[in-house]
Amino acid sequence: MTSRDWRADREAVFDRDAFTCRHCGTDGGDDEPATLRAYPVGDVPLEGDVHESALVTVCDECFATLESPRATDPLATDELFHLVRETTRLQGTTISAVADFASLATSLPSTLESALEEGTDADVGESVSEYRRVRRDILLAVAVVDARLERLAALDDDAYDPAIQRALAAFSDTAADLQSTLREVIALNETVALGFDRCQGCFDPLEGETCATCGLAARETAAWREDDGTLAFEQLFATINERLQGASETTETLTDRTTTLAERLTA
Repeated sequence: MTSRDWRADREAVFDRDAFTCRHCGTDGGDDEPATLRAYPVGDVPLEGDVHESALVTVCDECFATLESPRATDPLATDELFHLVRETTRLQGTTISAVADFASLATSLPSTLESALEEGTDADVGESVSEYRRVRRDILLAVAVVDARLERLAALDDDAYDPAIQRALAAFSDTAADLQSTLREVIALNETVALGFDRCQGCFDPLEGETCATCGLAARETAAWREDDGTLAFEQLFATINERLQGASETTETLTDRTTTLAERLTA
């Protein structure tokens, strides 16, 4: 996929996002606007245009964080600690956002059923817009942390003391485990949409295995289906809560390992 594939809808994306970077909040619409880009998040079709539900506005600086080649030269100890500390902070923020997404996803059954019973299409549209927005923001947050972890992984850590190397490796492994858990929770939240025959990406009605609106392949749901074919929402929600609890516990470990690394760097 090339940048040309998703730039076709960039003005609509910028307008939807109020010409503001969805990661850092940089304003691109004032007298001296920052350069903005439409960045694809999550799973997207391998060919063709990317639907606006999978595009998010980012500024040049955040785009560079997401896309630029990762340096392999060792960082100064203060720069290394800043990178690690900021990564820890961003992961903590992302966990809170994923929890909010879980709250939204688990409330969808009652919200949509009530709206459909009462014929209030406006409420359905509002829920769909909120689902799309929260999902985009979470996927962007995960992508930013991924980029930071990739930079850490690319460092030539032989330049550091062995104690720092061990502490850095422990931090990186824990952060990677947390990322994996967050992706799993996001996938579980997306599965809720499929219980209503909706696309997990754009939330439009889904017929068949591929969404006609955004081109996204439907996520597999067989493991969550009852004998009558309906989605086992209660089982799914319980698993979401369980995984979130696991993410919270991993965060405590990550904080401890960040502290240990700080001690090694300042020893």
